[in-house]
Amino acid sequence: MASAGPHLSLWKQGLGAVPDEVWGRTELRSLVLADNGLTRISGRVGALRNLRMLDLGHNALHDLPPELGHLEGLSDFLYLHDNRLSALPSTLGRLTSLRYLNISDNAFEVLPEAVTEMSGLIELRVTDNHLTHLPPSIARLTRLRELHLRNNRLTELPAAIGELLELRQIDLRGNPVARLPDALLKLPRLEKLDLRWVTTLNTPAWFTELEHRGCAVYL
Repeated sequence: MASAGPHLSLWKQGLGAVPDEVWGRTELRSLVLADNGLTRISGRVGALRNLRMLDLGHNALHDLPPELGHLEGLSDFLYLHDNRLSALPSTLGRLTSLRYLNISDNAFEVLPEAVTEMSGLIELRVTDNHLTHLPPSIARLTRLRELHLRNNRLTELPAAIGELLELRQIDLRGNPVARLPDALLKLPRLEKLDLRWVTTLNTPAWFTELEHRGCAVYL
């Protein structure tokens, strides 16, 4: 095991299953289990209360144990990308200190409600899924600065997006977006609105105002 004090990396070790001794490492602050062909994570993960970063990306996970919600100290990064997830345990809503979440390249058709309860999120990545809409509860993510939604099935954004006053970047590339709310004009810090590979949108006249305010709009 590649271990340095409270940091353990088992990246790309062909494990198939997490060794039992990992769950006894309660001192760990970061744990990398990416790219191991994992199909399940034991509920014992909930004992790793000191974790600040957990990487479960590039595996074959269909679901996650509710005990992940016990990791309320998880404040830096949670990587769940490139798995087979279509839902998340509601208990993950307890991760209110988490700043970065990546659930890209999975099978989500709706954004899990637990995600909108992660009030500390600064960056959210949900690219390459099957989302058809965002819930109005996205407005809870008042600290969010980056929202990455590339390659989904979104045709619009909710007006509630205008409540995310810290938002700097919105990536909507490759979505069948037909309309956007003028609530985007309420975002005082918006720097980048990426709409490349979107062929379904009639360009709103207020894009000019956005750009005059310093927001780069890519079409």
